[in-house]
Amino acid sequence: MSAAGFLKRVAQVLEDRGAAYGDPKTQMEAIARRWSITLGTPVSAQQVALCMIDLKLARLAHDPNYADGPIDVIGYAALIPEIIRGPRS
Repeated sequence: MSAAGFLKRVAQVLEDRGAAYGDPKTQMEAIARRWSITLGTPVSAQQVALCMIDLKLARLAHDPNYADGPIDVIGYAALIPEIIRGPRS
């Protein structure tokens, strides 16, 4: 798959996940609130995205051939600007 094709696939996954789970900023903020309680320290929505990237990278280190791993890493990275400033119209 070409780089452009790969990025189109990432965009489709983001669209599908948005339809399934709702606004990414809202979801990451909800996860951050839960993790803050669990960890006993404040966690931001941006940190949630970064931790999810780290989780995906750790899994890829174990199985670098897992096809969805790079899609997920790039997808979470692509969400960070949206989480910080909200979606653009």
